[in-house]
Amino acid sequence: MNLIERLEQFRAEEESLKWQGTFADYWKLVQKNPGLAQLAHARIYDMIMSAGVGQGEKGEKQYQFFDREIFGLEKTLDQLVEYFNSAAKRLEVRKRILLLMGPVGGGKSTIVSLLKRGLEEYTKSDVGAVYAIKGCPMHEEPLHLIPESLRPDIHREYGIYIEGELCPHCQMVLREQHGGRSEDMPVERIAFTEKQRVGIGTFSPSDPKSQDISELTGSIDLSTIGEYGSESDPRAYRFDGELNIANRGLMEFIEMLKCDEKFLYGLLTLSQEQSIKTGRFAMIYADEVVMSHTNENEYNAFVANRKAEALQDRIILIKVPYNLRLSDEIRIYEKLIGQSGLKNVHIAPHTLKIASMFAILSRLETSKKAGMSLMKKLKLYDGEDTEDFSQKDVRELQEEALREGMDGISPRYVINRLSSALVQHGTKCISPIDALRALKDGFEQHTSLKREEKEKFLNLISETRREYDEMAKKEVQKAFVYSFEESAKTLFNNYLDNVEAFANRAKLRDPITEEEVEPDEKLMRSVEEQIGVTENAKKAFREEILIRISAVARRGQRLDYRNHERLKEAIEKKLFADLRDVVKITTSTRTPDSEQLKRINDVVDTLVQEHGYCHVCANELLTYVGTLLNR
Repeated sequence: MNLIERLEQFRAEEESLKWQGTFADYWKLVQKNPGLAQLAHARIYDMIMSAGVGQGEKGEKQYQFFDREIFGLEKTLDQLVEYFNSAAKRLEVRKRILLLMGPVGGGKSTIVSLLKRGLEEYTKSDVGAVYAIKGCPMHEEPLHLIPESLRPDIHREYGIYIEGELCPHCQMVLREQHGGRSEDMPVERIAFTEKQRVGIGTFSPSDPKSQDISELTGSIDLSTIGEYGSESDPRAYRFDGELNIANRGLMEFIEMLKCDEKFLYGLLTLSQEQSIKTGRFAMIYADEVVMSHTNENEYNAFVANRKAEALQDRIILIKVPYNLRLSDEIRIYEKLIGQSGLKNVHIAPHTLKIASMFAILSRLETSKKAGMSLMKKLKLYDGEDTEDFSQKDVRELQEEALREGMDGISPRYVINRLSSALVQHGTKCISPIDALRALKDGFEQHTSLKREEKEKFLNLISETRREYDEMAKKEVQKAFVYSFEESAKTLFNNYLDNVEAFANRAKLRDPITEEEVEPDEKLMRSVEEQIGVTENAKKAFREEILIRISAVARRGQRLDYRNHERLKEAIEKKLFADLRDVVKITTSTRTPDSEQLKRINDVVDTLVQEHGYCHVCANELLTYVGTLLNR
């Protein structure tokens, strides 16, 4: 489909939304689909749930509405959806302001932005269709035209709940233009849009001396007072405040706690009474979700202010800490870099992982558990068992550190430093070492860092570097093992033959002398010791291997060392240990001979073809590992 066809399709879709009719026509639609008349909280809840709910690796809920943009905040999103679920049922929590509190760059604004963008798309769909009284500045629910006295009957007969009163503008139009005949009032379909100020409002605090409350609640149109003769005439008032235009949708109050008190007082009435006090008019009903976000310091100052107790009581607080899961942190940077226009610069494998590792370490709190390092904690949080600890320890660790994730390095800082490294002149590829260097260099520009924090982060850079050193050696190890695949298979088969003989108390036949010999205990232990199998545990480990062989054989297959994770690790480590001197000489020789050069080229090709390296970072990796092995 070319551009012109796409534009025509777009116009056709926009045109299909332009439904118009009378209130009588709208009532027929509501009878068929009562969901058209749902309130704001219910609309947002249905929007989230209609996108689907999956299940994560640990059994946690994954809301697909958020999963492309928000990573590692399952607990936060659970609380958010729980709030909307309760509010959708018209429980008391819907009369509260939703406040997201957390460190900078943690995802608060992203969550609100997703809800706003989601509402724009959802209200364009058939399932999320919204209808309003035509010409109403507050996009009012047409069912408000039904008199209060008739509503109990409507609810009893049709199951349709009606809440709210007509705004002053619609009251005047109904009375003067339609003689009180509600069924004749014009109704149209609308789609929420922040740009056109329909159903979505955003308020940002500025200088309290110059900012006017009219930005929230609208203002008198002085140019029309002479024409209409009174400030209380709805035609002489602009119902264009952010609270007015956000009716039936969502209102984002950016950094609410930085606002002057006079702006907060208006929220008291809106939250508890669902009404706006506007100019010379009585209370005007408003059905909207009010969301705000702030940081921890601002919130603590707000809580300490006794004058703000009334507003504090009308707030639902949801903490939005930094992500603490390594795999999700990597996804954050993959998303941000993927959204950029970056081209022709290769990002070496593990670069984003190493940057993410440093970021997560900076957010973790030291545990009182003996032997629990920050690196072990990081791995446990990411679903990986470590020496002496397993996933059953995670909950205890989390309960021990209730503020964990509220401090540390933000994703914003990391992506800024990665961006700096990526755009350096002449850069064709950045490696994990380049990423760590960029993060470290940025400390000098980080004006808010105290000396103690800087020292802490420098130590974490060193700890992350040590972890990468081990990763780099393993990466080269895998590449060398891959290049000597036949050697790995031979070692594996030899090990299995000896294990079978050991278990059956049998002897092996020497392939050269054809003499019967005892199982090679030295060979078996040299493999098992690579993965920490002790002398006491060797018998159980070998029996487990035999059970696995039998299970595979029943399916008519043969056990492959690559299908047994622990055995695979043992074989690779053993083979690499045997090849260590070869690797050391091959990677560190400045003028390799033809045989060494062939080995280097084979390993480089393996790194490029099988592990995602380019020739630049593959050669850098070999040089780096050679330096490590020569220490």
